Amino acid sequence: MASSSLFNHALFLLSILSTSYIAHAGDPDILSDFIIPENSTTPIDGNFFTFTGMRGLLANSTNPPNFKVTKATMAEFPALNGQSVSMAFLQFPAGGVNPPHTHPRSAELLFLVEGCMEVGFVDTANKLYTQTLQVGDMFVFPKGLVHYQYNADVSEQATAISAFGSANAGAVSTPVTLFATGIDDAILAKSFKTDVATIQKIKAGLAVKP
Repeated sequence: MASSSLFNHALFLLSILSTSYIAHAGDPDILSDFIIPENSTTPIDGNFFTFTGMRGLLANSTNPPNFKVTKATMAEFPALNGQSVSMAFLQFPAGGVNPPHTHPRSAELLFLVEGCMEVGFVDTANKLYTQTLQVGDMFVFPKGLVHYQYNADVSEQATAISAFGSANAGAVSTPVTLFATGIDDAILAKSFKTDVATIQKIKAGLAVKP
């Protein structure tokens, strides 16, 4: 997809973000126009309200070999603190997946700008909702619910932009939380009705490679 087309899609999402997500923001209201970082010694000007960390992403026609997310949260973009908005740029290679995860502090509004994508979430009654998205489609993942995104195309990449109603939506990876945080193997084996050897094999597969 041409970079100009991706840029137009991004502008469209920004307009949706400004008219919808800001109005339904979930972060606490602040008592000032914006929040200046503590101990800041740099004069506040237009640079403070500008984030350049996604430059080149729209123009680059080739996604990385593995799923990659580029975030613009208050951690990367301090001007977002108190503004109840953030964004992420999601790049999926052919067959790439964003594994099941949650955002505890915000819903997610995903806008597909390239390729096709299978998405889904599970509600608190354990019902699965799925959809296959095409370019220009949006999908909302309700706040705090487990969800995933998957590029099932084995030959074409996919690209999406996500908007959040929080400056710090948080991300909790289900596989990592369960199998890479030190929960006892025996507890996991009983929980998943399997054996310790199987749990250890799963853990080994999730180990971070140097």
